[in-house]
Amino acid sequence: MNTILLRINESVATITLNRPEKRNALNAELLTELRTIFTTLSSDNSARVIVLEGAGKAFCAGADLEYLQKISEYSIIDNFVDSRLLQETFHTIYTCPKPVIAKVHGPAIAGGCGLASVCDFVVASKEKALFGYSEVKIGFVAAIVMVYLLKKIGDTRTRNMLLTAENITASEAERIGLITHAVDADQLEDTVQRLAETLIKNSASSLMITKEMLRNLHGMSLEDGLRYASAMNAFTRMTDDCKNGIASFLG
Repeated sequence: MNTILLRINESVATITLNRPEKRNALNAELLTELRTIFTTLSSDNSARVIVLEGAGKAFCAGADLEYLQKISEYSIIDNFVDSRLLQETFHTIYTCPKPVIAKVHGPAIAGGCGLASVCDFVVASKEKALFGYSEVKIGFVAAIVMVYLLKKIGDTRTRNMLLTAENITASEAERIGLITHAVDADQLEDTVQRLAETLIKNSASSLMITKEMLRNLHGMSLEDGLRYASAMNAFTRMTDDCKNGIASFLG
């Protein structure tokens, strides 16, 4: 069985984590495939929007138990290499030039919650989705995702999630800004489809530049940010999408 399935339909690429018997738990094989697919889709013009989902009852339950057993026996070098794989996979998704929507129909726990949090949009089922970081319960640390989580929901809420290790509902996740939309389970598919259709209507180059700016502006001073924004403003005016869009608007 392939650990990941991919289909592209009408400019929407859907990536399905396909380990339902393991609740789509992460292991080295799945992470490697995920990184490769996102790298490929980043330059595939047939895909304008990417949807990430999970097969079975869970979106992703974190690290595979067999995987955890293996890494507990790794040397420091082995653990460093393996940690880099997780870091690179998350970063590949986070820096993907195309909008990425996490479609969360069930639990997204630990690494699975991290996987959803590095996507641009998260649409989740009110009834069945759960979000949480359980790492500290087993003596582990949600180290890599902590970097993204601080940017996304701030220090106070990050501390609460990571230190308590308690799961929260989709409605609570929406309230604190961890996810974009909490919807009824029977509306999940339609909501994701409508969001994808909205994104496809927008300029691909503008979406790419906007994502890049949102990523780079974090940590810049006001002055550096404004200089960078001014340069990107000037650059955007020279793109074909901008020129064609202005011409169309002016009739």
